[in-house]
Amino acid sequence: MSLKVTPLIEQHRALGARFIEFAGWLMPVQYEGIVAEHLAVRSRAGLFDLGHMGQLAVRGRDARAFLQFVTPNDVDSLQPGRAQYSMLLYPTGGVVDDIMIYLRPDREEYLVVVNASNTDKDFQWLLEQCSHHPEWVVEVEDISNRTGMLAIQGPLAERILQRVTESDLSTVRSFAAIQTRVAEVPTLVARTGYTGEDGFELYFPIEATVSLWNRLLEVGRGDGLVPVGLGARDTLRLEACLPLYGNELSPEITPLEAQLDWVVKFQKGNFLGREALERQLQEGVPRKLVGFELVERGGIPRHGYEVQLAGRRIGYVTSGTSSPTLGKTIGLALIERAAVGIGREFEVIIRGRPVRAHQVRTPFYRRPRRRIDKGVES
Repeated sequence: MSLKVTPLIEQHRALGARFIEFAGWLMPVQYEGIVAEHLAVRSRAGLFDLGHMGQLAVRGRDARAFLQFVTPNDVDSLQPGRAQYSMLLYPTGGVVDDIMIYLRPDREEYLVVVNASNTDKDFQWLLEQCSHHPEWVVEVEDISNRTGMLAIQGPLAERILQRVTESDLSTVRSFAAIQTRVAEVPTLVARTGYTGEDGFELYFPIEATVSLWNRLLEVGRGDGLVPVGLGARDTLRLEACLPLYGNELSPEITPLEAQLDWVVKFQKGNFLGREALERQLQEGVPRKLVGFELVERGGIPRHGYEVQLAGRRIGYVTSGTSSPTLGKTIGLALIERAAVGIGREFEVIIRGRPVRAHQVRTPFYRRPRRRIDKGVES
């Protein structure tokens, strides 16, 4: 089966990208290098091709009630032009996918952004839930093949993007979105992202992808804007402790185990997976996701590596890397609740050898407050 490509495939090749297969897509993993791209986002700005992500439109008289039922967060709290991180859950409490929901500022319609590997699954899952409730007037449409998506992230992202839009981006709050024009292209501009930095995600007609990509690189060149691949996207999100589906979330991992209980609003009423999550709370959440640092050299902790305490398996690594920002080897692990505790040690089995690690507070990285004034960062 041939891999899918985004409209930017030729631009990536011209920029010297190295490619990998990801969720059925041929995607750039790096251009100049993962560390260089990572540090560019932390200090300046990076541009990401998110054309592999899925976008679903949910509309109709009962769209709000439908989304309130199929997600654990409180959709009723969403106002026009606001975004919400949430999930789709199985009745078991496990995760179908983690998603972003936008209530469009210009019309009564929800945009649900899903992971590339789960687009078809999520779409079918939502259609199935619709079929269980014929009394609801709701339509779910997969609009991925006509929606382009880019992200610009980093402390200079607002300054760069401001050059190609007349809307005042300083008024766009975190997790808010406006409908505007970017380089004359009708665009939903959202102050959201997956890096731990300030920045924006852009949604627009897919045929404008190449022109927008080229224009943003052009106007951002003087500020050091660079294209960024999936490699640095992963190290950036891990430093910020943002979950990756298939690693920190899965059908076998609940949001309570993943330390994402803030997403679950029990007080809102019934939702899919509620009973299972309430039961898990009552019985005691058996595992918890924790952050750790290696305290001795021994390699990189990779997804699936065993975690032991006194020679006994207590869990496994969900994600790990050598942090370009912190200069430390960090990771996330899902371990038995009894072993959880800041400062407590365990061993990660790396290439057959136990390597000492201790648990630390998360996120590993939190962006500093910055003020950009007349082109000077302070």
